[in-house]
This record gives sequence, structure tokens and C-alpha cells, in this order.
Amino acid sequence: MPDVRREVRDRIRPARSSPDAQDEQQPPAIGQSEIVAFSLLALLIISVVAVLYVARAFFLPTVTALVIGTMLSPAAKFFERYGIPRSVSALLIVSATCAALAFMVALISAPVMEWTTRLPELQSSLRDKFHVFDRPIALWHQVQGMFGGTPMDSGFPLPKIEWVQPTLEFLSPTFTEILLFFAVLVLFIASWPDLRRALVLNFTDDHDSRLRTLRILNAIESNLGSYLLTVTLINMGLGIATGLICAATGMPNPAGLGALAATLNYIPIIGPIVTFVVLAAVGIVTASTLGGGLVAATGFAIVAFIEGHFITPTIIGRRLSLNALAVFIMLAFWTWLWGPMGAFLSSPILIVGLVLKEHLMPVKDIKLPGD
Repeated sequence: MPDVRREVRDRIRPARSSPDAQDEQQPPAIGQSEIVAFSLLALLIISVVAVLYVARAFFLPTVTALVIGTMLSPAAKFFERYGIPRSVSALLIVSATCAALAFMVALISAPVMEWTTRLPELQSSLRDKFHVFDRPIALWHQVQGMFGGTPMDSGFPLPKIEWVQPTLEFLSPTFTEILLFFAVLVLFIASWPDLRRALVLNFTDDHDSRLRTLRILNAIESNLGSYLLTVTLINMGLGIATGLICAATGMPNPAGLGALAATLNYIPIIGPIVTFVVLAAVGIVTASTLGGGLVAATGFAIVAFIEGHFITPTIIGRRLSLNALAVFIMLAFWTWLWGPMGAFLSSPILIVGLVLKEHLMPVKDIKLPGD
């Protein structure tokens, strides 16, 4: 009888100590509940993005008004210190902003209207300046003919502008969207203190949560206001520098080109590239030689490089550090979703996200083995 018990015990013991048995007893690294939660979060994100894209006619002017209103709220607070009512200061701020935008549009539209009337006479001028590319173009036509392609006509034809009208229809907001934007902007600036008080008192229960909510709202308002002021001053300096470069190189309407550079620089990455292309195109058309036409664009590229890599990171980085990869991804996403206004809103939305992360999910300074 003892031999039978010993034999049964010896057979059970290896089974309990085997690695396969231990692996079967350990829970999986990712449970079913985590997979379900991740799937629901992914579906929620897809649904929100789809709603923002389909209902862009409502969300784009509303979100733009809320972001710009938060940026301009410190100015309304400044007027309140001198006894000006909040509603009156909101109207003054919005009126001054509209006047500044109208002035910039007037500076930019004047040269655009002038150049559109001169398009027919530019073809011969461009053909003479691009004669250095005649041999490469002829060689390319021969290669096309060898592979059965249809060579294009020789010369340097101007590109067709059939895409201009659809593009303007896509970029230009409707009257309803403009009206919605200004209505939300004025009402938000005028009622922001009451809205902030309601958010602090109604959405939280205990004292610590209310204090944290108040800190988040104050941080968002402070960071967005400082961002707008800093970027505006930097863009004004860039526009003045661009205008001086255009005036020194003999470019037409340097004030309008400087205003264009300052306005487009509100859109990160894309704005300076578009300004460089515009300066290069105008310079090539107006200058006597191809190399002389690229002088102004080259000067702008140098100034924009210094501003983008040294001045702006040094000034803005003191208050809030923005990762270059995060800025580029946000720029690409919001440009795809909402077009040029989405590109303008990409950095402010990123700043709001970083403020929320800093207050809601603080990260302790833990040194990793690779640090």
C-alpha cells in the first residue's frame, strides 16, 4: 500500500512543477477587459473624428471662436481693470481684430489683383528666363517618345488655373459660418468669467477638484494668450524683415509681400514654405535673370530658418515646450480635417492638450536605465 501511494505522488509532482503547468496557471498579459476597453476607445475616437469632419460647418467656426476667444480673454481682463464693462471690451477687441485682418487682407489683395491682370504677358518673359532648361526638356521628350509616350509641346506654357475656383470655394467660409464665428466670439469673451465659474462649481464636487479645474482653466487662458501675443510679435518682425528684403532686392509691393509672410507664418511649417514659393515666383517673373529672382526668396529662407529654429523655440520654450514631431502630426491631422483653419488651430489645440495632461496626469521625474 505505501508503494502505491508513493507511485501516485511521484506521478503528480512532475506535473505540478513542469513549466507548462506553471504557464497555464499565469494570467494572460492582456486580458479580455483591456481588449474591450481599447476597442471601445478606438471606436469613440473614430466616431468623434467622423462627427467633426461631417459637421465641420458648425464645429469649425465654433471651435475657432472658442480658441481665439480664450486667447483674447486676457485683453478683456485688462480693460476691466480700467472700469470698461466686459461686453463693451469684447466688442472693442473683436472690432480691433477685424480691422487688423482687413488691413492685412487689403495689403495682400492689392498685388494679387494686379498680377492677375498681367498673366497673359508673362508667358514670353518666363520662356526667355527658362531657356536653360530647353535641353533637359527636349531630352525628356525624347525619352517619352522612346517609351511610347506622347511628347508635350515645346515651350514653357503657364499652368492652367482651372483649380482656382474649386479651391477658393473650399477655402472660403460661407456667410453663415462667418456670422456664427463672430457671434460665438463676442458672446464667449463677454461671458467667459461666468462660464469659468460655472465650470468650476457645477462640474466638480469637492474642494480639491474645483481648485484643480480652476488651475487648468487659468493655465489654458494664460498659455494661449501668451502664445498669441508672442507669435504675433514674432510674425510682425518676420513680416517687417521680409518687406525690407523685398524692398532691397527691388521686388514689387514689398509691404504686401511682408504682410503675406506675417499672415502665413501663423500656420506652422506650411506657411513659410508657401511664402518662399510666392517670393520665388514673383522674383523670377520680375527680375531680369533667374538667379536674381531668387535672391529675395533666399533671404526670406534664411530669416525664416533663424526665426523657426532659434527665436521662436527660445521664447515659447520658456513657458511650454512643444515637441516638433507632435506639432507636425497635429498640423497634418487638423489640416486634413478642417483645412487651413485647422492648420492654424493645430498648435493651440496641442497646447490645450499638454496643459490637460500636465494637470490631470502628472508624470514624476523617474530616470530610466538608458538616461
